[in-house]
Amino acid sequence: WLFVCLFLLPLSILFDIYYQLRAWAVWRLHSAPRQHAQRVRHIQAQVREWKKEGSKRYMCTGRPGWLTVSLRVGKYKKTHKNIMINLMDVLEVDSERQVVRVEPLVSMGQLTAHLNPMGWTIPVVPELDDLTVGGLIMGTGIESSSHIYGLFQHTCVAYELVLADGSLVRCSPTENSDLFYAVPWSCGTLGFLVAAEIKMIPAKKYVKIHYEPVRGLQKICEKFTEESKKKENSFVEGLLYSLDEAVIMTGVLTDEAEQSKINRIGNYYKPWFFKHVEKYLKADRTGIEYIPSRHYYHRHTRSIFWELQDIIPFGNNPVFRYLFGWMVPPKISLLKLTQGEAIRKLYEQHHVVQDMLVPMKSLEKSIQTFHVDLNVYPLWLCPFILPNNPGMVHPKGNEAELYVDIGAYGEPKRKQFEARASMRQMEKFVRSVHGFQMLYADCYMTREEFWDMFDGSLYHKLREQMNCKDAFPEVYDKICKAARH
Repeated sequence: WLFVCLFLLPLSILFDIYYQLRAWAVWRLHSAPRQHAQRVRHIQAQVREWKKEGSKRYMCTGRPGWLTVSLRVGKYKKTHKNIMINLMDVLEVDSERQVVRVEPLVSMGQLTAHLNPMGWTIPVVPELDDLTVGGLIMGTGIESSSHIYGLFQHTCVAYELVLADGSLVRCSPTENSDLFYAVPWSCGTLGFLVAAEIKMIPAKKYVKIHYEPVRGLQKICEKFTEESKKKENSFVEGLLYSLDEAVIMTGVLTDEAEQSKINRIGNYYKPWFFKHVEKYLKADRTGIEYIPSRHYYHRHTRSIFWELQDIIPFGNNPVFRYLFGWMVPPKISLLKLTQGEAIRKLYEQHHVVQDMLVPMKSLEKSIQTFHVDLNVYPLWLCPFILPNNPGMVHPKGNEAELYVDIGAYGEPKRKQFEARASMRQMEKFVRSVHGFQMLYADCYMTREEFWDMFDGSLYHKLREQMNCKDAFPEVYDKICKAARH
């Protein structure tokens, strides 16, 4: 915490200021749309250069591994041909079509700051400010509105990619549809994303939140499932504080608010959101609050969900919040950059950051498995509808199905926890219920197990068709521990 407080927090502030000023300047000068085509041509030139050199190595984006929000630092950056992609601007807001066109390195914080003053937002705003559009498409993204809209990829209407032969293609559900459905979860192994079009919805000023403490695992699962099925809830989220104690939150977008119940939870001196929610559990009472929309969208950002309590144990202390709260959170990317090998190994063995996506009908069994194998609390519960689209991730049947993301972040309290063995056990369970593991996290599956969890039929067909095999590694080889070590 000493190093984080004295060095990383001030550095994180400077980092933020630079990117905010840059985004503002680009927008004021209206240079983004003009320069976009030029930047894309530069990417195409680099790919053609790679071909001219004899396609000897795989290609990957030149963005340093430490800059990504994933805790993993990919070693492949050192051995692959780095293609420089400097695309971080909002290109166009089309109010008629209700679509925003953006470059892949646009972050969630940047996008909501840009759209909200214009009266717009996007249907699924994944939590952390630094998550990028490209990462959320090539990986995945979710939020408490996903029970209506699905995952982040399901709110996208088109992608533009530079392929292995240097050509630029646009794909949508009606144009190059195979590619459109194969891109999500492919982790940049089918081409370089250079732009995406995302649906917009009208923004409202507040989210009216209802907090409800629930006790007993069966009751928690029943209540959570029931609320997740209601389309009148704009947002549904659960925080599980122990095996049989949770607070279930439902929210509705509104422009009206009772002044006495407005809670600007995003202000730097406010308690961390998960601690604030816990008060309702401890007092055993329900409650209603009005949270400004942007504060709600980024409600877990300041405490990086609850990860910051392990880094700065006194971070939620009122004195610290009032004096230094404006500096948090430290950038995950800078934490990674300054982390020594010994600390990284320690984290790997004694810390877990995992999101498992399981069918809602398996929720109770899943929570019990998380409890036995990990024993990490709080657990984040976020429902989402999974449409039966082609691609790597879809339900087992022919119908859309309600799923839930169970997020485990923190230090496992299970006595015999051993990272590899425990996670393999978890992965086996998730495969058995036809669930999916988010690929930003450590993955211990073998290649066969991985393709048992994910549907690779469309993905492999396109890699063959588009000559990706010499250009990009297979997705498994980019993300799995077994493949990287």
